[in-house]
Formats: sequence, C-alpha cells, structure tokens
Amino acid sequence: MAGVSAAPDVVSRWRPGRPVDLVGTLGTLVRGTGDPTHRVAADGSFWRACVTPLGPATVHLQLAGDEVVVSGWGEGAHWVVDSAPALLGADDDDSGFAPEHPLLLECRRRRPGWRVPRTGLVIDALVPAVIEQKVTGHEAFGGFRRLVQRFGAVAPGPAGESGLRCPPSAAQWARIPSWEWLQAGVDGARSGTAVRCAQRAGRLEQTLDVDPAEAERRMTSIAGVGVWTAAEVRQRAHGDADAVSFGDFHVPREIGLALTGEAVDDDGLAELLEPYRPHRYRVQRLLQLAGPRRPRRAPRPAPRAHLPVR
Repeated sequence: MAGVSAAPDVVSRWRPGRPVDLVGTLGTLVRGTGDPTHRVAADGSFWRACVTPLGPATVHLQLAGDEVVVSGWGEGAHWVVDSAPALLGADDDDSGFAPEHPLLLECRRRRPGWRVPRTGLVIDALVPAVIEQKVTGHEAFGGFRRLVQRFGAVAPGPAGESGLRCPPSAAQWARIPSWEWLQAGVDGARSGTAVRCAQRAGRLEQTLDVDPAEAERRMTSIAGVGVWTAAEVRQRAHGDADAVSFGDFHVPREIGLALTGEAVDDDGLAELLEPYRPHRYRVQRLLQLAGPRRPRRAPRPAPRAHLPVR
C-alpha cells in the first residue's frame, strides 16, 4: 500500500517451515473487491483490519524469503501479531489428506502453500455471512461495504489514511438502526439475525473452544442462522477443514461436476465428500482455488431494493 511508512506498534517474524500461499489462504476472508477491511497490495502483501478482544487492530503480512514479516498497529496489535501463524494455517494439519482423485492431486500440487485460516474472531466472520444469506455476492458485498464505511472505524496506523477500515464491533453491529440496514440493501430478516448474533457475541466467541458439532449447534440455535452460515464461520474463524458449505446455490453443482462430471444436490454432495472426512472443506476450497472454471450461464439478477415503497 503506497505511502505506508509509520512504524508499527509490534513487529514479528514467523518462519513456517513450509510454503505459504498468502493471498490464497487469506482470500476467503475478503468480501468482494471493494472490501474496506482487507487489501492486497501491489507487492503481494496483505492488509487486514479487525476488532480483536483487546480492541481495533491493523495487521500487515509480507513474505520475505522463508519468513513472514508480521506488523501490527492499534490496541489489538499484540493480539493480531501473535495470532498471525494461526491466521495463515499453522494449526491446520493436512497430513491425513491423501486424495486419489487426479483433479484433487493436481489442485494440491498447484496450491502447496494453501492452508485453512483461523482468525479466532467469530462475529468478524458471522455478521458478513448473515448479510450474504440468499442474495447475490454483488448485493451482499455492497451492503457490507456500506455498513463498514458508515459504522466502522478508521483502521489503526497509516493504512487507515488510505481507506482501510475496521468493521463495527459486536456492540456497534447491535446498535445499527433498522433503516440503516435497509439503506444498505439488507432486509429485515438478515439484519434481525445479525443483531441477534451481535447481542450474543460473548457466547458465540466461546465456540472457538468447543468441538465443531457443538460450535454448529450453538450458532444454529440463534434464529436465522442455519448450517450454511455456521459452516462459513467455521471455515474462517475456527479453521475447520471439514466445514462444508451445504445449502450453497453453487457449491454442490460445481464440486459434483469437477469430481464426477455431473451436477449434484446437497444429498449427493454429502455422499460424494464423505470419504474425505475430516477434510471435506479442504476439498471444496482446493477446487475453488485451483479446479476447473465453468462459466455461470444464468444472467446476474439486479440488486433488490428493501426500502419501503412510498
């Protein structure tokens, strides 16, 4: 990011002992090309702004030979720097993943440095996932961007001067008025779910310390949070390599076509991925990153208006 020169509050160097696919690993955190909370710089380094348990923070990650240089700014600087190895998949054990399918072998060969990230921040992943429920990515990303720009804070450090912003905290998400959600294109069903999640942030953050089934149960016990939303959170916040996006409009079809040549539904996807447990999400994401690209032939629907008609 041009013009960034102010010294960070914390700097560390991590030597992972393996290749690191910086953008590939962290790309799943980015909510569209205009996401104000993340930036990929021209030099391939990665910027992220977030709200940690210690407060707002900016983290910058850059490859330097066999090391990753991690710099942090803000109240949560120590937290984001200490969490950087997990963010880049240090806790993700892929040693038991031994696919025989030629396409998966090729995907793994093409992405040797990819791992499942673990942000350790549930609300950070959950609210955007709720906004993305049952709408196009274009619509969801635009709504998220507008809400962050309206209610998020300028990111700590010099990157904030270039437009990087922290998302709202859980308390801030919970206080956003209903009309502001509507102005951002988020209907009442989704905004209501997001507010309920934000109001239960403390208990939801505790799902980081329980097994995946219990984490899913706690999240889906909140009205409006289903298995798809819970999986999207587990993929990012929990670093869960088995959290498949069941209920997604595209995922079953695309995985079915990639692995068998035929589209499948959720039931077919579950059967197809069962032999890969506990690496089912690993299969999904590797195919998304390095698998064949098939054009989506349906026209993109126009964004829907959620404002009341006058």
